[in-house]
Amino acid sequence: MMKKQYWSAMEVADVVVSIVMIAVCMNGKLVSSSTEKQLFPAMFVFGDSLIDSGNNNYLRSWAKANYVPYGLDFYQGTPTGRFCNGKTIVDFLGDLIGLPLLPTSEASFRGADADSGVNYASAAAGILDESGKLLGERFNLRQQVENFRSTVGQLKKQMDETKMEEYLAKSLIVMNLGSNDYINNYLIPSFYNSSSNYNPIQYALLLITQYTTNIMELHNLGARKFLLAAIGPLGCMPNQLATGLAPPGKCVSFVNDMVEEFNKGLLSLVHQLNTNHTTSTFVFLNTYAAFTDILNNPVFHGFSVTDRGCCGIGRNRGQITCLPFSIPCLNRDEYIFWDAYHPTQAFNQIIAEKAFNGGLSVCYPMNVKQMAQARELQPPPLPATIAGISGVIVRYFRA
Repeated sequence: MMKKQYWSAMEVADVVVSIVMIAVCMNGKLVSSSTEKQLFPAMFVFGDSLIDSGNNNYLRSWAKANYVPYGLDFYQGTPTGRFCNGKTIVDFLGDLIGLPLLPTSEASFRGADADSGVNYASAAAGILDESGKLLGERFNLRQQVENFRSTVGQLKKQMDETKMEEYLAKSLIVMNLGSNDYINNYLIPSFYNSSSNYNPIQYALLLITQYTTNIMELHNLGARKFLLAAIGPLGCMPNQLATGLAPPGKCVSFVNDMVEEFNKGLLSLVHQLNTNHTTSTFVFLNTYAAFTDILNNPVFHGFSVTDRGCCGIGRNRGQITCLPFSIPCLNRDEYIFWDAYHPTQAFNQIIAEKAFNGGLSVCYPMNVKQMAQARELQPPPLPATIAGISGVIVRYFRA
């Protein structure tokens, strides 16, 4: 690539944010509030903007959050590229399992310590390669897996084969994908033909099949402990409420119905993977159920605003998401949503705690704390309420 003689203001800003990100990641133990015993040697994160910690800062993408007011409640008010006012779910989960803030994949390739793990998540990324392409460059799931492969290659230079095998087997893999395969693919028929080629059940099966390929690739590289998050109720996001497709006080039901087909398939997949790989542990994090519980009981969880973003423009503050130097709400901890698509730090903390020590209604067949001590798993029976696509998935993996 040719060197540029002059840099634009945006390019200078990106470089400054990059330097801050590397410094924060390399000194993660200084900014992490973790006082817990380290339960996993490392955590490797795969996902989208819900857990992206700044990977898109380095890409030619419209999906960026490296500007104020993003990061308003993060360390020193730094806009790191997290699509939140503060910490993401995996930041809080890292605190709970005793790990520092993770470097982005780009920061790790530039020299940041990857011993405690890496965050590969990229805003607009989907399970399918093409999802999110309207927003420009992003690391889709397949590329995130390749980035993990590169990290493994780096770490192999530091450990012998036995130590490396143990390290990977005990590390936690967190995967949170699928949202963009709907909001930035299936639900945009003017740009994608997926909704005309597949009905919702067929599309969910397509996603689960592709997801499985990537999960097993990570397994083949040595990963053994997986936390696989469901898609949340996308029809309840301010962006979807702003469409006017739902009655007042309700969510867009047809969007949530689509998402539930995927979640049923993912739960069935987790059950089957545990049955077929008894020395590995796969956990289904039911973020849909946890999210719905908070929406239905907001006051109990400390929230007073459930249907609009803290930072955004238009109906439900969700028609246009949080722009540079926008003025957000003051009572951020009382809002479920930070912007048109993403939850607040206060919400993320609740979900992380449920992932860490929640019951079977949220974490099947065990929670993250229990997973840290798991050796061999005999999964309990799959809930009888899961039917339809679940049967298709189970038969597929028995074939």
